Amino acid sequence: MDALLTYNSVDICYNENTVVQNVSFTLQPGEILGIVGESGSGKSTLIKAAMGLLGQSGMVTRGDIWFQGKNLPDLGTKELREICGTKIGMIFQDSGASLCPVRTIGSQIYESMNAHARITRQEANERALELFHKLNFKDGQRILNCYPFELSGGMNQRVGIAMAMLLNPAVLLADEPTSALDISVQKQVVQEMLFLRKLYGTAIILVTHNIEVISAMADSVIVLKNGHVMEYGTARQVLNEPQNEYTKALLAAVPKLRRN
Repeated sequence: MDALLTYNSVDICYNENTVVQNVSFTLQPGEILGIVGESGSGKSTLIKAAMGLLGQSGMVTRGDIWFQGKNLPDLGTKELREICGTKIGMIFQDSGASLCPVRTIGSQIYESMNAHARITRQEANERALELFHKLNFKDGQRILNCYPFELSGGMNQRVGIAMAMLLNPAVLLADEPTSALDISVQKQVVQEMLFLRKLYGTAIILVTHNIEVISAMADSVIVLKNGHVMEYGTARQVLNEPQNEYTKALLAAVPKLRRN
């Protein structure tokens, strides 16, 4: 099976300081790849590079990021914009912060979809309501009519996931999608992302420091430290039979509840 997304010996710099070095991996269609590591390890930087979201101070300085025969860092703004959203979607750590506070959810969904395809407001609403229903959102029409501040943080995060999937991208990049949520909503988000993978065959790169989320979702895992890959393999191998000392230490640091 041909890889959907390939990182080949990628270096990434901010202000000429290398923060990610010599990272290589492949993402197969329908695969969930977890990238785990402590804060500052370069996890989010890796996926932002694919979307061209490194800002003015950041750039890929070596290597390639291949997607459907195109090297993403070489693309111009217009061509990259045609890929981002429609073919590669992204869920941010705090979806509520990325939503406009003075516009309804429905208007923002319509704007997002209309930017990539000719679609009427009614068609956008119908597609959103259909996906809301599949994700077991209660009262989808009310959500469309709400402003972000009228929804809980967890609901805004779930809306962000739905918005990212409405254009049915082949790859979904999820940047710490559960970190700001309480345990019950974390479970909902994990279940919804797994359902979307099953429903659409979407491949997912999941960036997180939460080993439990990785364990529940990932098929394969990369362990990152200071921008270097410490370990890369199947989730079963990395989580149950780690070979690298850093991976062992990282797993040992996960809190475990004790019953008296």
